Amino acid sequence: MNTLYTIDLSLKPTTFDLWHVCLAGTVALLALILLALLLTLVITSLRGRKKLIEETLRQSALQPAPKAPEPKIKVVEKIVQAPAPEPVVLKQATPDAALQLLGLLQKEARFIDFIKEDVTAYSDADVGIAARVVHEGCNKVINEHFKLAALRDEAEGSKITLPQGFDAAAVRLTGNIVGTAPFTGVLVHKGWQVSELRLPKLTEGHNAKIIAPAEVEL
Repeated sequence: MNTLYTIDLSLKPTTFDLWHVCLAGTVALLALILLALLLTLVITSLRGRKKLIEETLRQSALQPAPKAPEPKIKVVEKIVQAPAPEPVVLKQATPDAALQLLGLLQKEARFIDFIKEDVTAYSDADVGIAARVVHEGCNKVINEHFKLAALRDEAEGSKITLPQGFDAAAVRLTGNIVGTAPFTGVLVHKGWQVSELRLPKLTEGHNAKIIAPAEVEL
């Protein structure tokens, strides 16, 4: 006669034998091994990531920093015109003073008469006598209306040196002029300059062009 066994799976075990102890220990051991594997994987992953970061930083430190682009220098050509030379101002001389002086020389020394006279018909002695009269009259006019002073104090015939920047209007160079100042040479003429001028004033309506009026004897 066959015996039928039925198993009720809803029943809880009421005994805790050695088999259950081994089974429980195995499950606990497997759980610990799985946990250890998970921890190992996590730690290995963290170490690999840290090593990758350190390697990246080390390579970045070894590589030279990129150079900043050099600024481009733009060359600008600027044309500067030379300053224009100052125009030379020419002053027009008034003829009245020159005509007045010529009239004084004619009055005191018969200067125009002497110059316009044909002296070839006269002897040297006669010309000398006339020249003496002209000389005395001209000297009188110069002394009365002009005060003269020598430009150079050195004696004529002495050796002098002209420094750089000397007044070219006061000193005229002659002879072999080579190079630039200073120049050393012999004083041939000391020069003259007018320090004071005392020409008489002209009356209004005076015709200065008449150097000497014509003379009529009655």
